[in-house]
Amino acid sequence: MASDPRIRASDADRDRTAALLREHHAAGRLTADEFQERLDKAYAAKTLGELDELLADLPAIDLYKLPDAGLQRGRQGGSGIPPLPWMMAPGRMSTAWRAALGSWVSVSLIAFFVWLLAGHPDNLWFLWIAGPYGLILLGRWASGGDAPGRRRHRGH
Repeated sequence: MASDPRIRASDADRDRTAALLREHHAAGRLTADEFQERLDKAYAAKTLGELDELLADLPAIDLYKLPDAGLQRGRQGGSGIPPLPWMMAPGRMSTAWRAALGSWVSVSLIAFFVWLLAGHPDNLWFLWIAGPYGLILLGRWASGGDAPGRRRHRGH
């Protein structure tokens, strides 16, 4: 840690040593009893030399290069746009819901364009296709239900 072991340890030094001890315990280098004993000593240490003694028989670990340090958190997809709060609720905009919404939009647009090309503006039959299915989707989404077509696997 430091060149002079007589320098007083800070809370950050104690916390760093405790984190290193946790990693060594997780790796199996310390038993639960050894870990607890060293952890107690780490929080009671007054100098950097006392902290160094607790780690002297353990290999060096760089806390910045632990496996979870390289994970990119907060990325929901390739769009780069952060999700809105209502999208963060469990199951709200999952892949299954996006697929269901996409199929509804596709079918509704096809029906609309067929109606448009048919040339009967007084008969709004395309709404009988888009409306009920859209209301069913909206109701299931608002109640927190699963997207249509999503299968639940049950144990036998």
